[in-house]
Amino acid sequence: MTYDAPTMKNATLRQLKVFEAVARHRSYSRAAEELHLTQPAVSTQVGKLEEHAGLPLFEQLGKKIHLTAAGEQMLQSSREIIQKFQEAEEAMARFKGVSGGRLNVSVISAGDYFFPRLLVEFAQRHAGVTFNFGVCNREELLAQLKENRTDLAVMVRPPEDEDTIAVPFAPHPYVIVAPPSHRLAATPRIPVTRIVREPFVVREKGSDTWNSMVEAFGSHLPELNIAMEIRSTETIKQAVIAGMGVSFLSAHTVSRELQSGSLVVLDVQGFPLMLNWFVVYRRGKRLPPVALAFKNFLLADGAALIDKALGLQAQAVSSAAPRSSSPRK
Repeated sequence: MTYDAPTMKNATLRQLKVFEAVARHRSYSRAAEELHLTQPAVSTQVGKLEEHAGLPLFEQLGKKIHLTAAGEQMLQSSREIIQKFQEAEEAMARFKGVSGGRLNVSVISAGDYFFPRLLVEFAQRHAGVTFNFGVCNREELLAQLKENRTDLAVMVRPPEDEDTIAVPFAPHPYVIVAPPSHRLAATPRIPVTRIVREPFVVREKGSDTWNSMVEAFGSHLPELNIAMEIRSTETIKQAVIAGMGVSFLSAHTVSRELQSGSLVVLDVQGFPLMLNWFVVYRRGKRLPPVALAFKNFLLADGAALIDKALGLQAQAVSSAAPRSSSPRK
C-alpha cells in the first residue's frame, strides 16, 4: 500500500483566492458573499487547500476563526502568488494594445541625432508607452535582430538576407563637409577628381558611413586621400572644423554645425548621395501592437518629423545632381 504525501503543487489559484478572502475577513460567510459563492463551497475550497498543505490553516476559538502559524505563512505566500498573477494579467493586457506597451527599438549611431525626438512624439500620442532604446553600430544592430533582442531596428543599409523585412520611411542624404574657410567652400560643381585630392577624415572601415562612402565614390575610392580614420562622428566633425581636412558624413549628423555655420556642404558633382532610413524587423516575428504602431508612425510621419527635428539647411540636399539609392522593398 502506498501513501501519497500532501503536496502544494496540486493547489489551485482558486483555492488560494478563496483562502485569502476567508483569512482577510476572518469569516467564511463574508468571504462567500464577496466571492459570490455559497458558504459550503468556500469551506470546500479551504478544506482542499488544507489537504494539499497537510496542515490546518484555521482554528476555531469561541465563535471566531483564527489563522494558525501555518495559516499565517500560507496567507503571505497566497498574496504574493495572487499578486504575481495579477501582474502577469496586466502585462498580457498591455501586449494587446499600444498604450502601456514597451517598445524595443535600436538605431545606428547616425540616428542618435534625431531619434529620441521621434520617441517623445510617439509617447505623446500613446500614453503610458515605455522604451527600451539602444544606439549601436550596424554589426551590433544586426546581432540584436538575429538574437531577437529588439523588435525594430532603424538603419541605412538593411541586411540582404530573406529573414528580414526592411521598409524605407525617410530620405537620408550624405554630404561632403568642410570648414567655411576652406578654399573650395564657394566653388560650384567641384569635380570628384578634384575633391579626392583633399585630405579626408573618415569613419572606420565597416561602419555604415564608410560603406556609404564606398558607394558614393565608386571607382574613385582608391584615389581618396585618407588623412585620418576616426571611430567617432563627433570627433570627425571637430577635426574638420579645426581644418584637418574634409569629410563625408550623414547630413543628419551635421545639422547643428550647418545651422551655426561652423561647417558647410561642398558642392561636389554627384553629391549628395541620397539613401534612405529603413525600419527593419524579422520576417517571422509577430510584432507587438506597440511595435507595429511605431512602424506605422515612422512610415506616416517619420520623414517630416526628422526634417523638423534637425532643421536641415537647404544646402544639405542641394540640387547638384544627387545620386540615389533605390529603396529596398
